[in-house]
Parts: sequence; C-alpha cells; structure tokens
Amino acid sequence: MSAATGWMQHLAVLPVLLPLVTAALLLALGDGAGAHGHAALARARRVSVVSVALGLAVAVLLVLEADARDWLVYRLGDWPAPFGIVIVVDRLSAIMVLLTQVIATAVVIYASGGWDAHGRHFHALLQFQLMGLNGAFVTGDLFNLFVFFEVLLIASYVLLVHGQGRERFRFGVPYVVLNLAASGLFLIGVALLYAAAGTLNLADLAQRVGQVPAADAVLLRAGGMLLLVVFGFKAALLPLHLWLPATYAAASAPVAALFALMTKVGVYAILRVHGVVFGEGAGGAAGLAAQWLLPLALATSLAAVLGALAARTLPRLVGWLTVASVGTALAAVGLFTPAGWAAAIYYLVQSSLVVAALFLLAELVAAQRGEAADRLEPAGPVAQPALLGTLMLLLAASAIGLPPLPGFIGKLMILQAAQGPMQPWLWTAVLLTGFLSLLGLARAGSLLFWSVDPARGGGSAGAPGPLLGATLALVAALLAMTAAAAPLQRYAAAAAAQLADRAGTARAVLGDGPGAAPDAVRPYRPQDAQEGRR
Repeated sequence: MSAATGWMQHLAVLPVLLPLVTAALLLALGDGAGAHGHAALARARRVSVVSVALGLAVAVLLVLEADARDWLVYRLGDWPAPFGIVIVVDRLSAIMVLLTQVIATAVVIYASGGWDAHGRHFHALLQFQLMGLNGAFVTGDLFNLFVFFEVLLIASYVLLVHGQGRERFRFGVPYVVLNLAASGLFLIGVALLYAAAGTLNLADLAQRVGQVPAADAVLLRAGGMLLLVVFGFKAALLPLHLWLPATYAAASAPVAALFALMTKVGVYAILRVHGVVFGEGAGGAAGLAAQWLLPLALATSLAAVLGALAARTLPRLVGWLTVASVGTALAAVGLFTPAGWAAAIYYLVQSSLVVAALFLLAELVAAQRGEAADRLEPAGPVAQPALLGTLMLLLAASAIGLPPLPGFIGKLMILQAAQGPMQPWLWTAVLLTGFLSLLGLARAGSLLFWSVDPARGGGSAGAPGPLLGATLALVAALLAMTAAAAPLQRYAAAAAAQLADRAGTARAVLGDGPGAAPDAVRPYRPQDAQEGRR
C-alpha cells in the first residue's frame, strides 16, 4: 500500500466534505424566495450539478485508487485509530460511493426539470443526504455510522414531504416515527458493543470480539442482534418491510430514485458488521446472524413479489420490487462466503440502478396518461410509446433477471455461490421471485402500453429533455454494466476477498505490529481497579 501525496491524500474524505460544503453554500446563497426567485433557483441548480459532477469524478478516482492500493485510510486530525475518527475506503466503499454519485447526478438533472421548484432548499437537502450516504459508506467506526445514518435520515424526512401533499404527510409521519425508534435501538446496540469490546472502530472491533470474556459475551451478542434489527429495518427486511412501498411511492420521482440507495445502506451495514465483525474469528459470537439472515432474506423476496403482483400503481410496484431486490441481495450476503458476497456486491449495484430508473420512468409515463396517471388501469395512449416502452422493457428484463442484462448475471452469480443444505431453497426462491416479477411487470406493461383507449385523452405531449435525459443516463449505466460484466465481476470478487481479510484491514487501519490497537480504549470497570490493587 503506497502512500498518496498532495491533494490525493485527502481523496478519501472528499465524498463527505464536498456535499457538506455545497449544502452550506446553497443555504447561504438561498434557493429562490423573493423577487429574484428564478435566478436564485437557476444558480442553485448550477451549483448542485457542478458539485455532483465533481463528486462523480472523485468517486471514479476512488475506485481506481482502491483497486490499485487496496485500502485508503484517512485519519481526521491525524489522531491514531482506534481513538480518532477514521475514514476507510476499500473496494466495496469505493463502488458504493460511485453508485451513489451516478444516481445522484441523474437525480439532480431530473429534479432541475421542475421538481426542485415545488418547495424550499431541495438541492441543499439533497447534498446533505449525499453527505450521509457517502459518509455511511466510508466511515471506519460504528458510532460515526450512526451519525451518518442520522444525517441522511434527517434530510430524507424533509425530502419525503418536499412539495407537500396529503399522501406525503400521511406516510411521512410514520416514516419519521419508525426511524426515530430504530435510531434509539441503534444507540443502545452501539453502547452494548462498546461495553463488551471497548471499541467501536470496525477494524479493531473485528479483532476484539473473539477475545471478549465470557462474562461480557451476552452483552456482545445482544448488541449485535439489536444492530441486526436496526439494519434490517433500514434495508426493509421482513417483517420490517411494510413501511417502504407506500412511503417511496408517495415521494416525488427524483426523491424516490435517491431513496433507492437508502435500503442499500442497510444491506451494506449488515455486510460490514454481521459479515465481517461477527464473521469467522469472532469466537462465541461468530455467525451471530447466520441462522436468521438467509431465511428472512428469502422470505422477504417472495413476500415482496406477491406485493408487486397486487400493486395498483406503478410506483407501488417499483417499491415492492425494491424490497424484493433487498431480499435477493441479503440472501447472497447470508451465504457468508466470498463468492456469495461478490454476488451480493454485483447485484446491489445493478438493482439500485434499475430501481432508481424505474422510479423516474414511472413519473414520465404517468405524466402522459392523463387522469389515469400512475394507476395500473387502461387509459389513453402515451405520447412516446416506443421510447418509454423500450425503457420499461429493458429495466423490467434486468429486474426479472433475463440475459444478457446485469440482473441475469447477478442472479447467476448468486445461484452459483449457493452451496450446502440451503441451496435448493435459495434456487427455488430466486427463480420463483424472477418468475413472479415477470408476471407483475408484464401485467403493468400491458396496461400501460397495450390496453389503451384512443378515445381517452392523454397527458403531456412528451417528456421534457432533462427528465428524459436523466432516465436515459441510468439506463445507459445499466447497459454499460452489461458491456463491462467481466471486469465488474472480477472487481466484486476482489472486493469480497478484501472484506474477508480482517487481518489486512487491521494492519491498514490500526498500523503494523503488536500493540497497534492499544487496550487503553477499553472502558473502565470496577474489577479492573480491584485487580490493579492486587
């Protein structure tokens, strides 16, 4: 691992600092209130677009650097780990930041087509959410994972109801209440882990959990299970999934597209904490989530596609497909093998692009269907049936898992990774999920593009340029994954192997040699004082 020089040594922290500075600048400049509203909004759009474009360039550099140097470690204030705040970028972190920036770029362009004018401070809130998302992917300790969770959640509370409306407030209030409860459980889980292990640095924690005394093992396991509940709620894992479809469907199209990443933060956290920290070498706490994660993930996928079959609007259907994709990804994580993790990483990227593009496409289709809007019922013909129908077909094919699109490759990797007694169950669930998704999407496509009544009027004459361009950009990214399938598979495999290298992570984050992770961080206990007096 070679040392970076110049500004490159600060590359790892830029995905957090850039949106933070941009959000503060946007708040200072204002976004359109008063006599100069249109000029101020145009300025906010330009600032936001430039910021996400720079963020995208930084994310590409991060992927290249992480692939070349394995780990990028940035110690804020030059405080040594595990005492100080540390940013750690490996292959998984880098690809998730890149995914975030790709979707954010499309969302900003789409929102600049008019959605950002429906309320105050849209672009500043979006930048704060980007800060939270990127921070969650690059943080090296559990407490700052909680902090970044709260940053992205607070921004999401406002973005969800941005533009107001009865439906958004109706589903926004339960969303806030449930997430506040989950945040409380998160803090309790973090406290229990610190009480048992004496550290919250993820690399240090992975080394210490196997050495926790038997008297503290109950606290350790309790904290780990609480975090599984919290991350399962964030990811919409059954039975904590019912809030998601209606909530995401109530949000505006660009917000829902950005929210597609929030469930992936939950999946990412489960992989980091329950896959790595509580993986092999964790002593009595090893495999803490193993008996729960795979069965719940498979049940989540099946329950979600049944919900998709019953959906009455296109955004609700996409919301259920979001849950189904989470279940499929977590099933791969639940295999607890490098091959399974590689499949999960690949599938996470493609499913996020599909879901985000489908949310944007749903709004484009609804705008051209007149009074029927996004309801799955016969209506007048859309103004652009060939273009929108083709986009729907491509996205549906990848969501189902048809070759040669990335959805097929991701599901094939999952099936190939399945071994042992759960193999028949996983194969059955994955294939059945794909078949039921096919039925649900075929039904939606036929109602939207085939079962039309020419006598009924349509809506808009055609999709505006920024809205259509943003949607096409996400579809193009999905097609690029198809063209670059082999190198992406190799990258995912390398990322999974790197995750499993607990010793290598510890050396990169904590330093080399014995004593690199000092015991002074361990919390004070009365029995320690008694032993000292002896």
